[in-house]
Amino acid sequence: MVERERFVIHLPVAATDLAGAVRLARVVARWAGLLSAADPGETTVSAEDEQGVRHRVFCDLRLPGGRRCLLRADHDGPCTRRLTR
Repeated sequence: MVERERFVIHLPVAATDLAGAVRLARVVARWAGLLSAADPGETTVSAEDEQGVRHRVFCDLRLPGGRRCLLRADHDGPCTRRLTR
């Protein structure tokens, strides 16, 4: 089986602090999740001058069916596809 080449798009978006960057990343990732090629679960944020140190935005666990948990990376309790309000 021949694997097809894949490319990743990096879209820099600036925020003034980590909490704001995480909030903005969650919004952008959820919106991009409407696109079949997007994997919002892999969203991370980093300081501009420390891009090798990344902070995961969403939980990394895949749920049955292959989709990811929609909760924040450090959530308590069971994983889910539904957001609690």
